[in-house]
Amino acid sequence: QVQLVESGGGLVQAGGSLRLSCAASGRSFSSYFMGWFRQAPGKEREFVVVISNGGGRTYYADSVKGRFSISRDNAKNTVYLQMNSLKPEDTAVYYCAADPHRRTWPPVAYAYWGQGTQVTVSS
Repeated sequence: QVQLVESGGGLVQAGGSLRLSCAASGRSFSSYFMGWFRQAPGKEREFVVVISNGGGRTYYADSVKGRFSISRDNAKNTVYLQMNSLKPEDTAVYYCAADPHRRTWPPVAYAYWGQGTQVTVSS
């Protein structure tokens, strides 16, 4: 079983930045595709970005392209989401997720999920 723990959320003004972290347990982190999702109040969860196991490939949702950046440190079992130029519509609970099977790119399913971290962007 893989445990994912997100951190770094908070309240920020529009135009500001935050960096989210997701720490994973276990020894196989470097073999997982890792993704970030978000869910705003009253809306369905939506895909944000995914990174390949080695970090060489990324895939972004159009809504965050050019503003958000994903990275990972396999030595620390951690994936990061740098969020710049934040907008009120970025307000959501952000979740990280792991795809250990790597059958497709980008992934269509994730096996493990974190509990989420709240990001609130004030106007």
